[in-house]
Formats: sequence, C-alpha cells, structure tokens
Amino acid sequence: MKISIAAVFAVTTTSSCLLSSTDAYFVPTRNAISITSSSGRSSSKTPPSKSQSSSSTPTMFLEGVSKKQVKAPDTTKLGNLEVPTVGVGTISWSSDSLTELENLELQSLVNTACKSNAAFFDTAERYGSNWKTALGLGWGETEALTQKLLTRVPKQEDQSSLLRPIVATKFTPSPWRTTAQSVVDACEESCKRLGVDSLDLYQIHMPDIVQPFKNSPMFASKPKDQIYWEGMVECYNRGLVKNIGVCNYGQTLLLEAKQYLQKKNVPLASNQIAFSLVGRHNGAQETLDLCNELDIKVLAFFPFAMGLLTGKYTSEEMTSNVLAQDTLTSLVRSKKTPLELRDLSKYVTGDVKSGIPDGGVRPLLQAMEEIAQNRKKTVAQVALNYIIWKGAIPIPGARTSAQVRDNVGAMGWRLSLQEVNQLETAADKLGFGFEGAGFKRTSEKFVGYGVEKWTLD
Repeated sequence: MKISIAAVFAVTTTSSCLLSSTDAYFVPTRNAISITSSSGRSSSKTPPSKSQSSSSTPTMFLEGVSKKQVKAPDTTKLGNLEVPTVGVGTISWSSDSLTELENLELQSLVNTACKSNAAFFDTAERYGSNWKTALGLGWGETEALTQKLLTRVPKQEDQSSLLRPIVATKFTPSPWRTTAQSVVDACEESCKRLGVDSLDLYQIHMPDIVQPFKNSPMFASKPKDQIYWEGMVECYNRGLVKNIGVCNYGQTLLLEAKQYLQKKNVPLASNQIAFSLVGRHNGAQETLDLCNELDIKVLAFFPFAMGLLTGKYTSEEMTSNVLAQDTLTSLVRSKKTPLELRDLSKYVTGDVKSGIPDGGVRPLLQAMEEIAQNRKKTVAQVALNYIIWKGAIPIPGARTSAQVRDNVGAMGWRLSLQEVNQLETAADKLGFGFEGAGFKRTSEKFVGYGVEKWTLD
C-alpha cells in the first residue's frame, strides 16, 4: 500500500537491521580533533579511533556467546566516569499503568542495554509520562521508573565483563527555585528516586531562561545561573554527585560556568546540546569544538533529528513522493504529534516558505545510504557514528530493545576522514539546519506562558 508523502510523515528512532559480520571492535585511543575550514564550518582533522580491521561480530552484543568471545567495550571518558560511546535517552519513557511504574517493553530495553555494555541512561527530574508532563505533573516519575527497571536486570554469567550502569539526571531551573539550597534539595530527591547516595552525573537542564516577569520592572529578576552553579558546587562537596554538567550552554555561558566552578575546585564534566549532521549550525559546531578543547564532554540530543536521519525514510521514497507500508506502520508507532509531523514533513519534501528546498534532506540521506551500504551498517548507525567521531556522545531516545540493539551497532568502529567529509559536504549543501518540530525545538522551550529561547553563542 502507498500513501502520499504530503499527507503524512513517519519517523522512528531505529532501524531493524542488526550488526553485520564485518564489524571490527576496539577501544578508541584518541578524541576527534576539529579544525575550522575557510568557509567557517568546522571539519574533523583525524578520526578518533584505531584503524579498522575485519573481524567477527562484536559478540558482547549477542545472546548466547561464550565468555572467551567477549571483547573490550567501546567507551569514552566523561569526567571521572567510563561510559559507553552511545547513550540511551529516556524522555519518551512512561509507565503502562496509571497506578504503578510498569513497562515490560522498557524492561527488555534496559536488560539489552546492560548486557550490551551500552547502559548509559540520560533522564531528568522533569521527565514523566506524556500527559502528566503536559499538565506540569509527573516530576521524578522517569527517574523512579529507571531505578525500578535497573534493579530488575538479570545477572549475567560473566558479570565482571560488563560496565556498571551509569545514570545521568538533571535539575530544572524554575522561577520558584531561587537559592543554592533548592539545588541541593532537588539533588537529594533525585538520589532517593534513583536509589543512590551519589548521582553519576547531575546536569543543569538549561540556562535560567524561564522568566515570566522579565518585562515587568516591578517583578523582574536577574538570571539565577550563578546561584545554581553554587548549588551544584555544594552538591559536589557533599558527595551527592560525582560529576557536574550543564545543558544548552553556548560558548559564553559555558566559559563563565567553567571559570566559576574552577575557582571552587570543581570540574565541569559535560554540556548537553542538540547536535547532528543537520544540527551543526547556530553555534552548535563551535560549542562542540570549544568543549573538545576544554575536555568537556558533549552529550548530543536529537542525534537523528527526530527521526529524519534514521533511514526509515529512504531517499527513494522521497523521490517517488510515496510512503511504503512499513513506513506507514512506523507512523502509527512513532507517537509524533500532528504539529511535529507537519513540521517534519517540511524537512522531507521541502518548504520554500521555511527556506527548505525541494527534496529536503534527500541528498544527505543518499550519501548516508551509500556509506551504510558499503559498511554493511544502517543509516541510523552512520548518523550516530558521525557524532562519536566528532568527539561527542549521542543520546538517541529509545523505547524498545530493538532500537537499542541498532544503536549499539554504531559502536566499535569509526567512519573514515573521507566519509566524514563526504557527509559534511552533503549536509552543508542542503542549505538549512534542523530546528526541531512541534513544541520540541533545538534552542527554545514552551514554558506555559510562552516560548523562551537560548543561543549557543
């Protein structure tokens, strides 16, 4: 069955292909080095990994393998942590029950991530089921669900070969949180929900942009970013957190935060920003370059540009202007809102009013499909590996174990410099960048009374 592309647009966060028999698996020894080209775009100088060789499938990721076949995990340093090079985003997680935190599909996902050495979960106190979050409710629900799922992970035969699961969470700046103690209080609540004495990574969710009275001289207040940094320092000194991170910080604010924390002898471990092959504009590439220079690990959200770069939507389908049956099925399961589908369709077909030429992301997908075919990988795995190559940790959202297995296929190998340049050239020729869809944006947030924005400058 075919359906017009103009009518609907389907995106998911995974492809169905599993790992190929040509995967080489190693532990990378270097980070990507970025240089700025004459056009102002940053491009990569050398790949971050050892040379690739033909070897067997990364057997750590398959069930029923012997202990002798297990190879070293693909990891990177984040502060004082050793973490997988691909994370798991939990923003779409929710319980199947209205009264209890239960989700068998998510349990399978967590089990798969843990036994695949891919157990790096990124959550937040603000995350909860979709309808509760929309109503301003559900605070802490996903943290509690994550803890419950992790406690139920079965023990493996060779537990010593597996990495310890890592959980990162976030503090949400709010108008009513006006003191450093409010950060400490929130941190302690997150510790309780996650069942730990100390958080692996505690991040400030965004700059202090929620200012409902900023235009009122009588009630306007100054941004509380420094107050929150002070609270983070207190959490670190009390041992409530092992590492401190920030989110959506541009170069200026990032340097201010680092300098403040440095004076307190507290390191800044990470900065989470939107970054992908179609998300290197608006200061994202420059922020990544600065973070690499300062040894601050970037966590990249929207690594698939909300599904545009997963490969579920092929360049052939875009050319023929139709969607195949399996893509229609993906639409039903994608849980995208009508507003999100409307905005995403513009990136697929093009939209002159939005500055997107006819054909949308098709030229980039063609380049990704060529590399994926040559390497016997999926398009989604190419998208994630590109981000790893650039020195960042992609945090793709996942709701199923199949999605995690496909994401794991992005680990244990690296694109070549030639392939990275090929991808960036194709992306640059598009002439536009991904800004988000619906209420999910790369540099702004709907906060009830309106929309607040931040910049990566």
